Amino acid sequence: MSKKHPAPDITIHDPAEDVKHYPRELRRLQIELGKLQRYVIDRGAKILLIFEGRDSAGKDGTIKRITEHLSPRNIRVVALGKPSNREESEWYFQRYVPHLPAAGEIVIFNRSWYNRAGVEKVMGFCTDAQYEEFMNSIGPFQAMLHQAGIITIKYYLDITKHEQKKRLKARATDPLKQWKISPIDEKAQKYWDEYSAARNAMLSRTHSAETPWVVVRANDKKIARLNILRDLVLRLDHRDASLPKDFPDPMILRSFEPLCITDGFLAP
Repeated sequence: MSKKHPAPDITIHDPAEDVKHYPRELRRLQIELGKLQRYVIDRGAKILLIFEGRDSAGKDGTIKRITEHLSPRNIRVVALGKPSNREESEWYFQRYVPHLPAAGEIVIFNRSWYNRAGVEKVMGFCTDAQYEEFMNSIGPFQAMLHQAGIITIKYYLDITKHEQKKRLKARATDPLKQWKISPIDEKAQKYWDEYSAARNAMLSRTHSAETPWVVVRANDKKIARLNILRDLVLRLDHRDASLPKDFPDPMILRSFEPLCITDGFLAP
C-alpha cells in the first residue's frame, strides 16, 4: 500500500498558485483524504503518521487540516505530555505502544518517541547513555512495527531560524495562541545549532525504507500543508492506477537523504 514516488513525470505546483487557490486546493485534497480513510477502513489497514519538526514549524495546523473532515471514530491524534515518575521508570517505548493503530485506523503522533533524539537530547532531559540506547533500539522497534503491518510515515517540518523567531514572537502576543507557549520555546533560538545537529543525527540514523522520513520546507505554512497532503495521498495510494498522479513540489517536500543536510534543503 505504501509506495515510493517514481522519478519521472513529477508535476511541480507553482507556489504562487497554491497560495492564490489555497481554499479550493485544500478542499480537493481533503476530499481525497476522505476517500483514503474509507480505503483504510475497508482494507483494515493500520496507518501511523508521525509529525516532528522545529518548534513553531506548523505541525498542529497541518494535523488539523488532515483530520478536520475525517471520521473521528477511525482517526486519533496522540500528543503525550511530560512523562510521570512511573512512566520515566518504564521501558522507553511503553507509554506509546497502547496508542498504536488497530485495523482500519489512522493514528497521528504530534511528536513521538523521537523526542528522545530531539528535545530530550538538546535540553539534557536524558543521559548520553539513554540517548544511545534509544538510537540503537529504534531500528529494531521500527522493524517490529513494520512486521506487525503498521505502515509508518514520518514527516519532519523544517523552518529557518528567522522564520522561527517571527512565529515565536507572534505566539507571545496572540491571545489565541497562548496555549502553544512553553518554556522549551524560549530555548529554541538559543539552542538552534544544537537542535540542528540533533535533527541531522536523528534523520540520518532513523530513516529506513520501511519507515521513511519525509522532510518538508515549512516557511510558508499553506504551501507546506498542501504538499504534505499531496504526499500522503500518494504514499497511501488508494486510487485507480490509471488516474493522473498529483505529485508534491520537490523543492518543498522530499524523502530524506543525506544530501538534504549538505545541499541546503534543511536549514543549517
